[in-house]
Amino acid sequence: MAMDDGPPMDDKAKRMRDLLASFYSTDHASSASDSSAASSRSVNMLDAINSTSFDPDRYMSLLVQKSNMETLLQRHVEMAAEIKNLDTDLQMLVYENYNKFISATETIKRMKNNIVGMEANMEQLLDKILSVQSRSDGVNTSLFEKREHIERLHRTRNLLRKVQFIYDLPERLGKCIKAEAYADAVRFYTGATPIFKVYGDSSFKDCKKASEDAVAQIIKNLQGKLFSDSEPIQVRAESAMLLKKLDFPVDSLKEQLLEKLEQSLSDLQLHFNIVTVSSPKFEESTKQESFDLVPASPKVSTRDFVEAIRAYRVIFPDSESQLIKLLHNLITMHFQAIQDQIKKHISSTEFLGMLRLIWADVLLMDEVLPEASLPEFSLEAADFAVKQYISTTFSFLLQDVSDSLLKIQRKQKDMATVENPLQVVLEASKKTVIQGCMGVLLDFRQLLDDSLGLLVKLRDPLIDWVQGGFQDFFRTLYERFLLLAGCNISNQDLASAEGSKGETIFSGLVLVLAQVSVFIEQNAIPRITEEIASSFSGGGVRGYEYGPAFVPVEICRLFRSAGEKFLQLYIRMKTQKVSVLFRKRFTTPNWIKHKEPREVHMFVDLFLQEVEGVAVEVKQILPEGAGRKHRRTESNGSTTSSRSNTFRDDKLSRSTMQRARSQLLETHLAKLFKQKMEIFIKVESTQDSVVTTIVKHCLKSLLEFVRLQTFNRSGFQQIQLDIQYLRTTMKDTTDDEAVVDFLLDEVIVAAAERSLDPIPLEPPILDRLIQAKFEKNREQKAFFTP
Repeated sequence: MAMDDGPPMDDKAKRMRDLLASFYSTDHASSASDSSAASSRSVNMLDAINSTSFDPDRYMSLLVQKSNMETLLQRHVEMAAEIKNLDTDLQMLVYENYNKFISATETIKRMKNNIVGMEANMEQLLDKILSVQSRSDGVNTSLFEKREHIERLHRTRNLLRKVQFIYDLPERLGKCIKAEAYADAVRFYTGATPIFKVYGDSSFKDCKKASEDAVAQIIKNLQGKLFSDSEPIQVRAESAMLLKKLDFPVDSLKEQLLEKLEQSLSDLQLHFNIVTVSSPKFEESTKQESFDLVPASPKVSTRDFVEAIRAYRVIFPDSESQLIKLLHNLITMHFQAIQDQIKKHISSTEFLGMLRLIWADVLLMDEVLPEASLPEFSLEAADFAVKQYISTTFSFLLQDVSDSLLKIQRKQKDMATVENPLQVVLEASKKTVIQGCMGVLLDFRQLLDDSLGLLVKLRDPLIDWVQGGFQDFFRTLYERFLLLAGCNISNQDLASAEGSKGETIFSGLVLVLAQVSVFIEQNAIPRITEEIASSFSGGGVRGYEYGPAFVPVEICRLFRSAGEKFLQLYIRMKTQKVSVLFRKRFTTPNWIKHKEPREVHMFVDLFLQEVEGVAVEVKQILPEGAGRKHRRTESNGSTTSSRSNTFRDDKLSRSTMQRARSQLLETHLAKLFKQKMEIFIKVESTQDSVVTTIVKHCLKSLLEFVRLQTFNRSGFQQIQLDIQYLRTTMKDTTDDEAVVDFLLDEVIVAAAERSLDPIPLEPPILDRLIQAKFEKNREQKAFFTP
């Protein structure tokens, strides 16, 4: 039944199995089982032809019943072929077995022929062995007495040599003392110690005493070497080992030796010699540092110190905790030396060289004392050192940016001779920001790509530290900008720049800060973000709940706001300076007793000089405005005060008092139909917008000062003359002439309202005074122009 459980067999395999079974007369039980299985399967009766229980009559009846003539003929052909194949297989099987039987018979015959004569040869060999044995016994018997004598002489010779060594030991020890070969001396004495213990009080008493005296001198010399600061640590460790072999109580020296090891730590402290070489890189102003990083020659090498630790541990097996503390202190000192160098603004190549030196020492010491876990301890120290390096690098970059901006204040005299000084400072500051950030990224990339074991373990934290460092750097840079501009960081209101504090701040610096902020938002941050995404992606040690370390959107928003604030601050500073001029102008004289106007007042020239100065500054660093200038003739409503119309229409037809009253009435009526002018609008970072805003604020301030005074006729006419001159000279100064004319008209109207006798100057007189002012200006310009 086991055959039924196996895989199905083809017809040829079944025939071969039955053929072999019949040839070798296999067990009838298996045949019976096969026949029973065949009989139980009536459906497969036609396949049971090879079984022993084959019934040919039944087989033929079944075959005739189930097959037609064509099938029977086909089956006949198949059976004839099978019979032929079976005959061939049987012949091959018989032939193969016959060859094997023939080969086995021949082998047996050869073995039988070879064995013949073997017994005689063995007997002959046995006789020879017995003969050799008898002769060997004879030789041993004849040489026995001589061999015993030789052995006694050899033992005597060895004993005499030992005795001679004992007698020569004091002299040998003396020679070793002179040559300072204390290791050989200890080896000689420890070899003779067993003999001294047995015969030291009898035969070798004098030798023992002399040897002990020499050993006492050796112990004294070894103690001197052990506590000598001039001796290397390796020599002192060897001295301790030799003293221990001489059974000297070395445990009493444990604390003293440990103190010596602690004192040697100062000699192992790293001192780096760094040589910087300046060379052009990117630009002529940058420096490339190539350095020779070598520790200053210490009195004690790390390898000697490690060997001393090894010897100390062997001498004092229970000193593991003290040695661990000692090695930790050494690693701490090494990283403290690195931290001192970091404060000097070192490059990443120098920093990597220092870390490699320390890591080599760590691996060397870890082989001697693995229980100290020095790699893990140094990893914690390296964590702090790398953080400090990144933080210090950003601090130096922040200082470089600040220095480039402060050149505009520190060297105002030198900058006065430079054409477009604000533009020079702005370009230098942009260059410092972008090249400084790219250089910092290059240094940090070198740390990230290095294969040093310490840095490989800190790769993910390093990415977070770099990203967080840029985030903190730009926040700190924003605060530094506010500080340079005179703004209060805790309260970032622009009003903090007012007063005496605002006067000490160079307004050009504020304008440069505004443009640098715009540059950082639009150029620096996108480029830095791209570099961080390509080289410093990953990290995530700080946790997802804290968000990404570097958020460029927040930084862009911060500096966009800073650019707007600094631009407003610049406008406020310039307006305040002009307001001080206006305050002095209108609070100093007595306008009730003012004399008739003879020329344009000097404050108008000062005001125009301030406006011209603003235009010069903004043209250096701000782009031109794209908008079209708003001329007075382009306004849809009436933007002129009724005052100018009445000057021309009624000067001959009305009396003085009637004309004044009519002018006031028409002024109020004209305001109802005037186009609404927007004075305080959002400032754009363009030349025209900044200059126009400053002029509008100054004229608005002038209007308020006029409203606070009371004028007589001469005072009113002086205001009229000054404003008319301003109207003539400021036509091309701003991009919104309509608003400027409107404000100038408002000043005239306000002066008329605050005048006791608002009689204006006649147009011919007004034109003559203005022309005289122009002529005076031309003469002064010709005088000062070479």
